[in-house]
Amino acid sequence: MEQAQRPGWTDHAIFWHVYPLGFTGAPIRDVPSREVTHRLPHLTSWLSYAVELGCSGLLLGPIFDASTHGYDTLDHFRLDPRLADDADLDAFLTAAQDAGLRVVLDGVFNHVGREHPAFRRVLEQGPSAPEADWFRLRWPGGPEAWTPGVEPEYDTFEGHGGLVALDHSSPAVEQLVVDVMLHWLRRGVAGWRLDAAYAVPPEFWARVLPRVRAEFGDAWFLGEVIHGDYADIVQRSTLDSLTQYELWKAIWSSLLDVNFHELAWSLTRHEEFTAVFVPQTFVGNHDTTRIATKVGDERLAVLAATILFTVAGVPSVYYGDEYAFAGEKTEGWSGDDQVRPVFPDTRDELELGGWMFALHQHLIGVRRRHPWLVDAVTETREVSNDRFVYASRARHGSPEDEIVVELGIEPPTAIVRGRDGEELFAYRG
Repeated sequence: MEQAQRPGWTDHAIFWHVYPLGFTGAPIRDVPSREVTHRLPHLTSWLSYAVELGCSGLLLGPIFDASTHGYDTLDHFRLDPRLADDADLDAFLTAAQDAGLRVVLDGVFNHVGREHPAFRRVLEQGPSAPEADWFRLRWPGGPEAWTPGVEPEYDTFEGHGGLVALDHSSPAVEQLVVDVMLHWLRRGVAGWRLDAAYAVPPEFWARVLPRVRAEFGDAWFLGEVIHGDYADIVQRSTLDSLTQYELWKAIWSSLLDVNFHELAWSLTRHEEFTAVFVPQTFVGNHDTTRIATKVGDERLAVLAATILFTVAGVPSVYYGDEYAFAGEKTEGWSGDDQVRPVFPDTRDELELGGWMFALHQHLIGVRRRHPWLVDAVTETREVSNDRFVYASRARHGSPEDEIVVELGIEPPTAIVRGRDGEELFAYRG
């Protein structure tokens, strides 16, 4: 099967993934004011750090007007007043462009917040509201029986009553998403991460994306998909990439359980996916326990990073993982707080972890010097519970384009060698 086309710049993309509300210290709950607070310049001040790390892009969490965590959107065309106004964003995008960083935004198009003006009009005006066809509604007794004050049943995102699911069969919703994407691409962003893409019919994206690509053929579209038939979803949706949760799980689980057989099996699956599209790879994000916490040993987190940068994919580093941040995702209203922390004002305030930053720089340097790794073929050379050796080679091009990776659990060891045996990276914990 022929691999799907993708924007050429993504072959060299390495993202620093940031959750802006947490990074800048914005209030998530009990928001005291809707007045604009200029917090985005705090992130702007860290762009040179992202470049120093070796990244070429920023993968941003939600920045649009929302009630709480950012995924309960109130207005897709307005920046969240807890973060910025238009001038702040323009300055941010200009600074990012000057630094050589492409910016990908988080688009929440599966649902909106319950306080979204369109849904509030539905509650106030009933079935005759102009946006009534935006949502999947069931009116008690039928639409004709509606009386003021009667609230419809409505589909939600995974049972959260504050997140109202959109009706993706509606032409109005399709037009809304096209308009939002084009609006911010025209402002200078490079693409979109599509939140909860797994909850949206793939055919919806197949209708939307060609309309957007007609103006922005070089834009990149990444779908958040946790499980399912990745290749089929890509082909039906025309998305460029999907989040590779299968590989994420195999990486931490193999290290935690001392079972590299799981990782070897998952890399076989990863190769099958990469034959069709290039997945977006990660060992941490805003929805997961920090990798250093998950594997229980900062030294094992080095092995996780080594895998990330030596197999196929468009990799991202979740802010703080490069400094061995700890944090556990838990259930409940504040369950994300530990993994979405404030970043300090200056580099000097980052405690410990500088050794991990240096190792990330080294690994990213290896990746950037071997750009063919973006869609490399990976083969197992040796595997046991606590030792794993694999080779990644270019899918196209010279047979000299190959690296060999050796991983060991006790002591934690990660060695990357070139085809001639030269050590490109070595960690012996």
